Amino acid sequence: MMLDDWSIFCKYNYRVHSLHHDMRLPSRTWIGTEIWGTFGCPPFSLPLLPNLRSLTWDIPSEIFSYIRWFVTQKLTTLDIHTSCSEFKFSPSVQSILSYIPMLCPSLSNFHFHNQTESGDASIALQRWSHLISASTGKISDATILYLSNLPSLRELHIELHHPTPIAADTQKLLQRPAFCALQELGVTCESLATSDAFFETLSIAPKILSFRIDGGEDSPSALLASISRISNACAHSALEHLQILVLYWNDPELNVSITAATFQPLCAFHNLRKLDFQSNYDVQLDDVALLRTAKAWPLLEELAIHGQFNTVWGDYPRLVTPDGFVSLLKHCPRLTSVAIVINWSAVDRRGISPEIPYQGFAHGALSYADFDSSTIRHVIGIAAFLSSIAPKLEEVVGWDADYHTGDADFKKYSRKWNDVHHLVKAFSIVREQGRGMALDAGVVVDDVGGSADDSREDSASDGEHP
Repeated sequence: MMLDDWSIFCKYNYRVHSLHHDMRLPSRTWIGTEIWGTFGCPPFSLPLLPNLRSLTWDIPSEIFSYIRWFVTQKLTTLDIHTSCSEFKFSPSVQSILSYIPMLCPSLSNFHFHNQTESGDASIALQRWSHLISASTGKISDATILYLSNLPSLRELHIELHHPTPIAADTQKLLQRPAFCALQELGVTCESLATSDAFFETLSIAPKILSFRIDGGEDSPSALLASISRISNACAHSALEHLQILVLYWNDPELNVSITAATFQPLCAFHNLRKLDFQSNYDVQLDDVALLRTAKAWPLLEELAIHGQFNTVWGDYPRLVTPDGFVSLLKHCPRLTSVAIVINWSAVDRRGISPEIPYQGFAHGALSYADFDSSTIRHVIGIAAFLSSIAPKLEEVVGWDADYHTGDADFKKYSRKWNDVHHLVKAFSIVREQGRGMALDAGVVVDDVGGSADDSREDSASDGEHP
């Protein structure tokens, strides 16, 4: 460092409020340990950036200790990554994590991303009393209890990777009012037993809940009981966004599925706005199950149900049909986004039908549709049907490259759905042109899609099954 560099640093270092050091960024010129060590010696004064409020620290373990050069009394957000595969969670690293809370006692947002098998940030978490959000990997029972008592905590993301479930004593202590201010909760587990032990005695009211089983070996048939526990633990009127990811070590020889009954406990969340369900097992969902959930979620805005569908027509003929899809739209007038597999055979015809589908019903909100592994033959007929029942559609997706590139039929069906996407947009333009011509001619034209009340009236005559 030259004298001019030093003078510039002294002039401007107090202006820096945020520092992001990410070793994962490409083309990074690494700073050696000698230079890092120099920063802690005169004429430098610590902390190097005295007004720093936000720090992201992703760095090898041998340089991790130099985080002390940047931690300030004013720091409110600290994001630590140990994503390097060579990162060693040594006693010195653990000691520094324990020491950091003394340097920034007013921290309100702490995120610790640990990819190693050993080490956690439990000790550090127990030394902050004003946390608003916390995200961490493995966590001790004592830390769970400590966080459950924080009146300031609004957001929590944890990984329960214990070899055994949380202790019975911890469960008993969680029976009392816990996580009273929590608005968002994310839980990742490796087994349903660990998840069940955590939710067994809880009584919480988050608006957003994310639940992930990652790499477990549980049978999908056991998922229903676990989801029931989650439903019992969460206030039914509070939950608005729910994400469930069920990623098992899938045995290709194992012919098991997630049944429609799995979704039944979720019907209790009558204020649900968003549901995202993903699994690498097949999901058996039909019209009856979809209609039941649609009636339970009248405020639903986004719905995504993704499973691993291998033989759509052979093994699971009772998929959702166009009847079930339209019933979903009728009962959920606010729905803007949907991702679901549909058996289109009932409307998959060559050309455009002269009949108006479903007595002219048109949903006024749906703008995005992902039909996943749905197979179709005639793109014009499908596009005409979709543009009629959902005239506000802006994007139609099927056989997305992120999930189906390795499938033998990927090119065939992804091309067909791409054609549907463009045709739906074209049909919508033509429809608007016709509407404009009718208005110019003085013909009264109803609003496209109608109102939410109109949708409810249409759905009222729907009966128990479309």
